[in-house]
Formats: sequence, C-alpha cells, structure tokens
Amino acid sequence: METFFRYNWMVREQWYKWCEEIPEEELLKPRTGGVGGILKTLFHIADVEWSWIMVMEGKPDFQEDFARYSNLQKVRELDAKFRPEVEDFVLAWHEGLERNVFADERSDGSVVTDAWGEIMRHVIAHEIHHTGQLSVWARELGKQPPSANVIGKGLADSLPGLWN
Repeated sequence: METFFRYNWMVREQWYKWCEEIPEEELLKPRTGGVGGILKTLFHIADVEWSWIMVMEGKPDFQEDFARYSNLQKVRELDAKFRPEVEDFVLAWHEGLERNVFADERSDGSVVTDAWGEIMRHVIAHEIHHTGQLSVWARELGKQPPSANVIGKGLADSLPGLWN
C-alpha cells in the first residue's frame, strides 16, 4: 500500500508544480468529465483520500467546500494539512488491517460493508483515475503532463529489505 500512496503523493506534487505554469483561469475553467476542472480535481483527490482515512479510523469527516480553496496555494495548504494524518495511517498499515470492516448506513436504512484493504486500493485507484483526466486536460492546453510512470520514481529504494 505504502508504495502506491507514495507514488500518488509524488505525482500529485508534480501536478502542483505543473499548475504553477498555468494561468489561474485555466485551472478554474469548467471542463468536461471528472469533477469539472483541474484545480477542483486536485482538491477532490486530497479531500477524498483524507475523508476515507478518517471514516476508517472512526474520526469525524466533514465535506470541505471547494469555494474556500479556489486557488492553487489554498489547495496545496489543505493537502499539507491533511497529509500527516493520512501518512500516519498509511505507514502504520499492516496485513492485519486488510479485512477490517467499514460499515456505512445509507439514507434508506441499508448498510453497506467494505473491507479496509478494498477501500485503500479504491483510494489509490481513485487518484490514478483522476490524474488520467488531468493528463487529458493538460494535452488539451498543449502542455506535457507529469509522467504517470511508476518506473523511474525511485520508489523501490524505500522498501525495507529490498535488494538485501
């Protein structure tokens, strides 16, 4: 799990840097697909990641309003605020958490259950999905998106016991 969360965080930081070169009106411009725009998508990625971790831990979750974070610096600050709690959870992850159950009561009274491992993989895939959308929008602007390659990011260097 940790490797793919680190991958997502690394790519997200590359997207933030990419955004520094883009006029704010382009970052805020409504687009087809996803949650509707470049900056709003980056906000959504960080918010959803944090929200899932909070609900798995039984901590209060609240829905952030994008209107309060409608510039690049504010989205980065929100992400930086959320990251320590997410990272603590990810770094403490172990096989024993894989089948913990998260139960969610729906408005109709039904209960949906999911395993924590499945939720964690969903969070990883969710971000990868949205960065693919960002890549399409980048190309529409005539700009090269950050690389989505896992290879070459040095992630294996942080794995304990690898190459020993």
